[in-house]
Amino acid sequence: MKRDLDLIRKLVLAVEASPTGYVRENIQIDGYTPEQIGYHSYLLVDAGLAEGVDATHTSCTSPMWRILHLTSSGHDFADAARDEGTWRKARGLVKDKAGGVTLDVMKQVLASVIKSALGV
Repeated sequence: MKRDLDLIRKLVLAVEASPTGYVRENIQIDGYTPEQIGYHSYLLVDAGLAEGVDATHTSCTSPMWRILHLTSSGHDFADAARDEGTWRKARGLVKDKAGGVTLDVMKQVLASVIKSALGV
């Protein structure tokens, strides 16, 4: 399964929207399967953007992680990626210049777009 940065963004924003900061149930996002969400939840935990638990069992066809809450880095990513215009601009830059990037580079591109908008 390919990493989907748009899904990663949606997951981070969905977790951030939890009123207590703690996710009590499985996250559902329109247009994505439980397998895609489970795998990308694992990627968020692996990248240090969230804390979570492995809910994979023998009948699963992919890693099925469950996010519990964001880390400080996850909140930083949410702040940088929240604005749809900033996200589209950063995704456009990535697509035009590189085709694909690591999550760390995407965070840097988002920061660069924000700094440019602020005149910093």
